[in-house]
Amino acid sequence: MSLPTRLRQIALVAKDLKRAEELLTKVIGTEVVFVDPAVAVWGLQNFLVAIGGDFIEVVSPTKPNTTAGRLLSKRGDGGYMIIMQTADARRQRTHIESEGLGKVIFSHEHTDSICIQYHPKGIKGGVIPELDSHEVTPANPEPVTSRFSPWHACGADYDSYSRGMKRTADLHLIEATCRLPPRDTDTDAALQQWEETFGISKSGASLQFTNARMRFLPGVDGKSEGLASISIAVQGEGRLRAIFDRARELGLESDDGWVDMLGIRWRFVAADGRGSDVSKL
Repeated sequence: MSLPTRLRQIALVAKDLKRAEELLTKVIGTEVVFVDPAVAVWGLQNFLVAIGGDFIEVVSPTKPNTTAGRLLSKRGDGGYMIIMQTADARRQRTHIESEGLGKVIFSHEHTDSICIQYHPKGIKGGVIPELDSHEVTPANPEPVTSRFSPWHACGADYDSYSRGMKRTADLHLIEATCRLPPRDTDTDAALQQWEETFGISKSGASLQFTNARMRFLPGVDGKSEGLASISIAVQGEGRLRAIFDRARELGLESDDGWVDMLGIRWRFVAADGRGSDVSKL
């Protein structure tokens, strides 16, 4: 059964965390809203930047033999996790486990939220999927659909990180694409698997989140599976042009509408408030 689901956060892995922070904040014109000391237990350091009400996280290993480190050795900088928000992650976990659709590798409950990570083996797309939920409370009556609703990954100080969300309100996360492994061209099977497993509605050639969409690309020889691109809609022509100006100043490869950065192709489009390129949130 499909349920309203939000693409709330995309996690990347990078060898040089300081350089990654410089690139994202300067090129996109966003800001770091949280650094989580708790990820040290997994041998990681991180930061999160706001894209309006949603987030890009970057992690970097500080110790050997981490999942992130092995991924870096295999693919280099690039995608790591797709982190989704639904109304009831516990209920979806029951469905996933009862149907044998996935294996939980980590679960943690906060005061008013729960995060559940699933093993990427057997899940098409080459990323670690995580499905989380926040409880409905008087202070958070619409956790999935309210654009600037609280998000557990940013810590307990909502007043602090919500200011960062609102300062980047002219940015909208609108799409992510994942490439299948070489010789796997069945993108429809990937869509069906994610719809059945995580409850995301399939619409045409995309998964339709409440705020964005996600597509799969056919596998290509010589290219690893995993996150291929992130698309962001930008309000204001001057704001949009400035992104490409700053990318060129930093020596990043770019062309009409895209910038290559941290192993990902970033697509930036105008958000004029009329078309499908503007997030519903």
